[in-house]
Amino acid sequence: MFADRSDAGERLADRLVEEGVDADLVLAIPRGGLPVGRVVADRLGAPLDVVVAVKLGAPGNPELALGAVAGDGSVWTNDEIVSRLGVDDAYLQEEQARAQAAASQKLREYRRGESLARLDGKRVVVVDDGLATGATALACVRQVQAAGADEVVLAVPVAAPDSTGRVRDEGARVVAVETPDSFGAVGQFYRDFRQVRDAEARSYLGERENEERGRGDRE
Repeated sequence: MFADRSDAGERLADRLVEEGVDADLVLAIPRGGLPVGRVVADRLGAPLDVVVAVKLGAPGNPELALGAVAGDGSVWTNDEIVSRLGVDDAYLQEEQARAQAAASQKLREYRRGESLARLDGKRVVVVDDGLATGATALACVRQVQAAGADEVVLAVPVAAPDSTGRVRDEGARVVAVETPDSFGAVGQFYRDFRQVRDAEARSYLGERENEERGRGDRE
């Protein structure tokens, strides 16, 4: 049980150091991944930025992910869940349109509308506050790989064991503090799992924004 996301970040950072993970860049998945990612980035001595994806919610259960839309517009769907729930094409297309609009909004809020820059040769750690179905994480990992990263590590405080396998199948390394056999939802492993508001989430990027503002002033 983690006290909150900052505590989870400390314990995740400890695990990454123990496993000898180095990073040129830490990318957090907003919003919940940013408090965790801030701690990890500081410990690894790497800059913090964001990578965006929005899950496709199941009919009547939006927390269950049918897949995800990435910030670059690419779509990943979990065909097994889609088939098991009997989700029709009309619903899937409507949900994809909603998620694409939401992903574009997040890009505007967190990256001024810009997609990921080229990451050729970089070692990138992608951070979230937990891994349930893995849909958003997979979409983010694929974005980072498509941007040319040399090595991608997905780092989370807690993960469902079957989802870690899906991410590894994509060619990414997974580092998790806990992988409990009994997994219901990420929030059950936190004493404080309150929603992270956009303003709070952006505050963890203050250092990056100040650096960019300073570069702009010098130019």
